[in-house]
Amino acid sequence: MNHLTPGPPRATRPAPTVFCYICGRQFGSKSISIHEPQCLQKWHAENAKLPKDKRRPLPVKPEAILKDDGQIDTEATNEMLWKNSQDLMIECEHCGRKFKVNFIKKKS
Repeated sequence: MNHLTPGPPRATRPAPTVFCYICGRQFGSKSISIHEPQCLQKWHAENAKLPKDKRRPLPVKPEAILKDDGQIDTEATNEMLWKNSQDLMIECEHCGRKFKVNFIKKKS
């Protein structure tokens, strides 16, 4: 095995991920900026399909939570982003559970 050349260095920890404040899915720190505008566009399209009395207000991206040293507290910020996405879900009028908009239509 000594004749093999080593490959590129491997990461010692997983890549940082960020939750989307709209859909709650996780993305890499670089791809979240690509995803969010597309997700918001999809949110607008889904929201427009709802009856006027069921339409929701535009989701607002929460501010990052900072530690005492001024650095972003990624764990607390991700928790807040995930909770924000859960608040955007719609409650089913039949069972009371919360679903994403596109699942409500399928369930009804």
